[in-house]
Amino acid sequence: MDDVTVVVASRNRRDQLLRYLPRHEVPVILVDNASEDGTADAVSEAMPHVHVVRAHTNMGAAARNAGAELAATPYVAFADDDSYWEAGSLGKAATLLDVHPHVALLAAQVLVGADGRGDPISAAMKAAPLGSPPDLPGPAVLGFLGCAAVVRRDAFLAVGGFNPTLHVYGEEALLAMDLAAAGWGLAYVPALTVRHLPLPTGRDIEGRRRRQARNDLLTAWLRRPLPIGAAAARAAWRAGGPDRAGLGDAARLLPWALRNRRLLPDHVEASVRMLAGAHA
Repeated sequence: MDDVTVVVASRNRRDQLLRYLPRHEVPVILVDNASEDGTADAVSEAMPHVHVVRAHTNMGAAARNAGAELAATPYVAFADDDSYWEAGSLGKAATLLDVHPHVALLAAQVLVGADGRGDPISAAMKAAPLGSPPDLPGPAVLGFLGCAAVVRRDAFLAVGGFNPTLHVYGEEALLAMDLAAAGWGLAYVPALTVRHLPLPTGRDIEGRRRRQARNDLLTAWLRRPLPIGAAAARAAWRAGGPDRAGLGDAARLLPWALRNRRLLPDHVEASVRMLAGAHA
């Protein structure tokens, strides 16, 4: 476990951090996204062993990039302020990444709440719609949950990490595509386990759906063929509500998306289409 650092990005979640940061077995870097509730001071006082980085602005998921850059280990595990890695999981992850040098990301199973119910996304990855190639330590994936992934640090940074423009919600998809496009393997390993204990209230469901819709569209426009992006835009318009609002948000960023557009290699695009068919 000396080869892994946990990176946590957080904003205004002091109490959750004080509760769950001590559960991690390896060194932790906390990137505080300009919290207004005294997070940085509270964590520094209670856990001086945690490396606290005070961001001047809310960078969203891209704060994880800053943490990864500071990590001195070859592997970086991501966690949220309301999640932690179960004992032994990060040691297993480091061993698997040692044995599989062409793999850049391992996705763990996620157990939600005090009763440990399985996350539906973990179940979808376990179903292995992309198969289980013998050179991977588990089913191939092209997505993951941000609080439940271990990455090869150099590969993660080489593709740019999490895109700052996407900020939060759905940011994992673009990173997974870019790692696969760079030739790296990504796998789901249910022997790795993350506990996720989200608060039952206080989440802006409509706002989250709007941001998710925006980021899904931007990801399509950045990496997918034009007919795919156009179809996604029409679907968002027909859906109305937060999806249509997300379409408007994405449209304002269309010039940025076109400047940064880079189509996926054919084999990765084929895998993305296969996943879409399986989910449908």
